[in-house]
Amino acid sequence: MAAAQLTSDHLTERHRSTLEQALEAIRTRAYWSPHPEHPKAYGEDGSLSAADGLEAHKATLGARFELDQPGTDGWTGGEVSPYGPELGVEYPHADVDVLLPAMRAGMAAWRDAGPDTRALVCLEILARISGRTHEFAHAVMHTSGQAFMMAFQAGGPHAQDRGLEAVAYAYAEQVRTPLDADWSKPQGKRDPLELRKTFTPVPRGVSLLIGCNTFPTWNGYPGLFASLATGNPVLVKPHPRAVLPLALTVRVAREVLAEAGFDPNLVALAVERPGEGIAKDLAVRPEIRIIDYTGSTSFGDWLEANARQAQVYTEKAGVNTVVVDSTDDYKGMLSNLAFSLSLYSGQMCTTPQNLLIPRDGITTDAGPKSYDEVVADLAAAVSGLLGDDARANALLGAIVNPDVKARLEAAAGLGEVALASREVANPDFPGAVVRTPVLVKLDGSKPDAEAAYMSECFGPVAFAVSVESTADALELLRRTVREKGAMTVGAYTTSPDVERAVEEVCLEESAQLSLNLTGGVYVNQTAAFSDFHGSGGNPAANAALCDSAFVANRFRVVEVRRQA
Repeated sequence: MAAAQLTSDHLTERHRSTLEQALEAIRTRAYWSPHPEHPKAYGEDGSLSAADGLEAHKATLGARFELDQPGTDGWTGGEVSPYGPELGVEYPHADVDVLLPAMRAGMAAWRDAGPDTRALVCLEILARISGRTHEFAHAVMHTSGQAFMMAFQAGGPHAQDRGLEAVAYAYAEQVRTPLDADWSKPQGKRDPLELRKTFTPVPRGVSLLIGCNTFPTWNGYPGLFASLATGNPVLVKPHPRAVLPLALTVRVAREVLAEAGFDPNLVALAVERPGEGIAKDLAVRPEIRIIDYTGSTSFGDWLEANARQAQVYTEKAGVNTVVVDSTDDYKGMLSNLAFSLSLYSGQMCTTPQNLLIPRDGITTDAGPKSYDEVVADLAAAVSGLLGDDARANALLGAIVNPDVKARLEAAAGLGEVALASREVANPDFPGAVVRTPVLVKLDGSKPDAEAAYMSECFGPVAFAVSVESTADALELLRRTVREKGAMTVGAYTTSPDVERAVEEVCLEESAQLSLNLTGGVYVNQTAAFSDFHGSGGNPAANAALCDSAFVANRFRVVEVRRQA
């Protein structure tokens, strides 16, 4: 499609129904997704098939990634797949003193386009990304280390759902106030006072998206599309190990913006040279008015303390906890926990770390189980799940960076090892570092153990923490969430009283809770349009994906009054 040929009528015809369905979904919280999860659903209606997606991915490797954005002063790259191969992609390096003014130049026209047009343009961007899901899946796989199917689903349709969800929330908040109003105040026998008022959603300014290594699209799309839909230009600063998925996103966004008659510089890419560390410099620039960040607690805290000119949204680290009190489906509980601990080698901000189990054991449908028996049975469940190397590779993916591998190896020295980690060979990628989880037993009453379980150990590491009682487990849960934060909490109980007690802890400490999961839904998975990812109410994150608070402060309403 030629430049400036994406008309309003075309956008409305193609995407208005999708926007309405998304608005209804966030209202009802029912299941809905316009993006197919199965790879075989692609290959028709202009979308890339599996073979075409792989070829498109290969075509990007070993080449310069052209974007034609202003301020390019050189080229940089250096991504290496967690599966071994170097990607060899070179990206434009930006002179931000040139790029940022260019990004601001298109703001007025984008603001004046209004919430409807902005939302529909965002949906066109998402639709084109969806059509290239197979290509994006390979990019996510070879930058994050996710196994292909997870990269396809989490990096593709699930990420696109989160982006669309953000657009829906942004649209709903902007149209909450009418664009204009006639105001008439009676004055008794005198003529009424009459004014004509207009209300315009006005963007804050340039938004900075600081991408993460593990989920570049899933964690990146909410902030990107929330800012763009509310009128803000977005500067995308990817993690240096995971540039390609977000670079592809920027390219698609720029193409769509140009075709719709807007300045493509409303979305731009800022890739750093090795060791350059541009995030801190960008974060405090006066042009940057919004920041979205996913990553370590230390840098998230730094952003919140130092980027005072910007509205900062952070998803940091937490210590996710599961309270095990009792269960009426012991086998289902073990199976569910084993999968949760294994998926993507525990490299998810939602993966459970601490399993709090009473020393005297628990009651189950299979009879009483001691603490030692629960831990041994869980270890056996993980071993059974990952016993076949092909299945293990499909679930575990690859270790994303050397720091995760080092934490995994050090964890074995923290306590009694109930399940040792083992190496898994990947026949397709001999250079991949693949490890099964380690499960370590810790005595919750000992100070040296507390130092371990009260710290986040990101990766395939789980601690089975023995506690005096379920009541003690709940107190430890409360303290953990309050002091360290948690993206997720899980609990297993057959007692209504315990269920109410754990729910009360999570309500008071603002933690998202999953109760008695024994089937195909896991504590470390959330569904867009229905589940909130994080709460914004504990130290793990200051925002939730996605709620009204995540979008409403990205714009302000400016009123103009005229004498009628």
